[in-house]
Amino acid sequence: MNVTSTAVSLTVDDVPAGAAFLARHLGFREAMAADGFASLVREDTPDVILLRRGTEVLPEGVRDQPAAGVIIAFTVDDLDAEYERLKNEGAPITMPLREEPWGERLFQITDPNGVVIQLVAWATSERA
Repeated sequence: MNVTSTAVSLTVDDVPAGAAFLARHLGFREAMAADGFASLVREDTPDVILLRRGTEVLPEGVRDQPAAGVIIAFTVDDLDAEYERLKNEGAPITMPLREEPWGERLFQITDPNGVVIQLVAWATSERA
């Protein structure tokens, strides 16, 4: 198998609000969009595709289910700087910066559709 790109698809209620959130706070840009659909891209991460809940392209058994229980995690170089930047931008920080016992540092923001986005970095040996 030769994979040329990777994407995460999420079923949401408000595609434009989700797309605007990802563009404003995480630097994605809209590559394609139509009614009930947006494809968002960055050069350094998988694409994010937002589909409006109920869209017929989704299998019948799941087309009305919103994205739930999903966390999109991005590993970043300077977690503290990202935390401050997002806090200053007014992004909804729904889990403050913390360090897990296994050495992962993280915090979470949540988009208008309830999609949880986690920014992560491994603690350095000085912090561990």
